[in-house]
Amino acid sequence: MLQKLRREFVVITMALVGLVLVVALGSTLVSSYMNQSRMVYSALNHGLTRDLNFTPRFGEPDDDDSRGPNWLTLSADVSTDGTIIAKSSFYIDPNVLTKIIAKAITSDEDSGHDSTLHLSWMRMENETGWRISIVDTQSVDAALARQTLADVVIVIVAMIALFVIVWILSAWIMKPIQKSWDSQRRFVSDASHELKTPLAVILANTQILLDDPQMPSETRTWVESTNDEASHMKALVEDLLTLARTDEAQADGGAKRILALSDVDLSELVDECAMEFDGVAYERGCSIESDIEPNIHLQADRTQIERAVRTLIDNATKYATKGTAVRVSLKKADKHSVLTVNNASSPMDPEDLEHIFDRFYRSDKARSREETGGFGLGLAICKGIIDAHGGTIAVTSTTQGGTTFTVTL
Repeated sequence: MLQKLRREFVVITMALVGLVLVVALGSTLVSSYMNQSRMVYSALNHGLTRDLNFTPRFGEPDDDDSRGPNWLTLSADVSTDGTIIAKSSFYIDPNVLTKIIAKAITSDEDSGHDSTLHLSWMRMENETGWRISIVDTQSVDAALARQTLADVVIVIVAMIALFVIVWILSAWIMKPIQKSWDSQRRFVSDASHELKTPLAVILANTQILLDDPQMPSETRTWVESTNDEASHMKALVEDLLTLARTDEAQADGGAKRILALSDVDLSELVDECAMEFDGVAYERGCSIESDIEPNIHLQADRTQIERAVRTLIDNATKYATKGTAVRVSLKKADKHSVLTVNNASSPMDPEDLEHIFDRFYRSDKARSREETGGFGLGLAICKGIIDAHGGTIAVTSTTQGGTTFTVTL
């Protein structure tokens, strides 16, 4: 979980800084492009009004506009069929000139740019047909290409440097969180282990007392109550130990060390769990329908995966509307195995969906523990098991579709 939190911190930080960097460099690139476009447009306009005998020289101020450099511009009077009547002295390859004039007189627009020829053009009707102004934009295009390449290199280098810095920084930030998390896990695990011994003694002593036939009925009632509560507490301690083990399996990639991984026939396992709960579902007023694709195998801890599947089916039958069917499906999707457990029930509140996998969270707060038989840890344990195996679990709940848990392994 902490590694996931660290990765999310790195991704979010890099995304935000990268976005700012891209916007800043992109703004300068767009500004340069617009500035160059304005200058080209100005040169084209001048080319339409100049005398054809005017010979511009790049870098010298224009008589009409002393604010900036002149451009290598060719102006030509062209007949409606594309014949060049007259043109200025700036040389352009005749084949290239023919192509750009043909494009200019056939275009639906009065101006345009040919990126392959690096020429921009603008046309205006006159008494002979068209006055066409052509500007050589090769230097402009090359400058913009160099700036774009430079900006891309800057972004790549900056993001690599940022990743190294943020990764190191995240390790430093995560140290106190890691320490707190480890302390919490040790406390839960140690406390649960320490509670097992006195609970075992209490259960043993209450059982001895219950075996005494001479015990008064009033006393037996109190002893039975003590025995029931001790049993509930034992179940809670075992759940806490399971959570501690799944937490340890997720921490620092310890799943292989904590989980007893082996080849598991998931199809057989899910089918057995569905059949096992068939009688339970009948008692709860519903039924189970299964659609299980055969021969789906994976490397997993069979005991843990079985517990997760049982928890989902048990939860589905527990809250299913009477007279409906709980649907259990297992399919192969590419390299993943997808298990879905669906029941027809009232849609869950969106707030409950956000916390459904939280520990000790109970969506139906009106029900007592005796009614539902749990402590609000079942789905938290289920998620911990799935996470420890590198899988994902999600839930949706709608009026039409009911509640569906989807496990991907």
